[in-house]
Amino acid sequence: MDLNSIKRKELVQILNKQGIKDKKVLQAIFKVKRENFVSDEFKSRAYDNNALPIAGNQTISQPYTVAFMTELLNIQPGEKILEIGTGSGYQAAVLCELGAKVYSVERVSELATKTGKLLKSLGYDVEILNGDGSKGWIEFAPYNKIIVTAGSPQIPKSLLNQLKDGGLMVIPVGDQFIQKMTLIKKISENNEVKYKQKKFDEYKFVPLIGTEGWS
Repeated sequence: MDLNSIKRKELVQILNKQGIKDKKVLQAIFKVKRENFVSDEFKSRAYDNNALPIAGNQTISQPYTVAFMTELLNIQPGEKILEIGTGSGYQAAVLCELGAKVYSVERVSELATKTGKLLKSLGYDVEILNGDGSKGWIEFAPYNKIIVTAGSPQIPKSLLNQLKDGGLMVIPVGDQFIQKMTLIKKISENNEVKYKQKKFDEYKFVPLIGTEGWS
């Protein structure tokens, strides 16, 4: 076992101790080589349980955050997932390892192009759109699950509309300094659409910039 494999195993053990219990999620975290998704200067820190800077003033999320959001969504093989904020591609790779079909929207054109090539080279089949993530990706809607990896001042209506009945969305909601992780379930009852919300801990994400996010 090489050094990075050992570090991945140690990271999985740390995440498990921090409360990540879904074995499939932990297995996906172990399979994805995070060193491929960070810049050369940070490769030695690839398995630190921290967010790291990437191009376009964005970040690769902390592994715990990736695992926690993924666990909340209870991803099933074959599900269609909309990811808002492609970033480094690390979260998308984890979703792919769980058998999801991922559609991802990235605002920063440099990242959309670079990450698209990277994911393809690593064997991950992810459709990427360079655009306003707050408006989702209507072409392939509806989605079983939606994951938003940027902090929003509110829950974008476009994203709610693109969620399947019974579908789940996880999104950090708050101001530009701190957000509460929010899980939303879309339910149709008596011809009326309802959204059940559950809030979790506070996080700090890069802002969701767009028509239905931060301007």
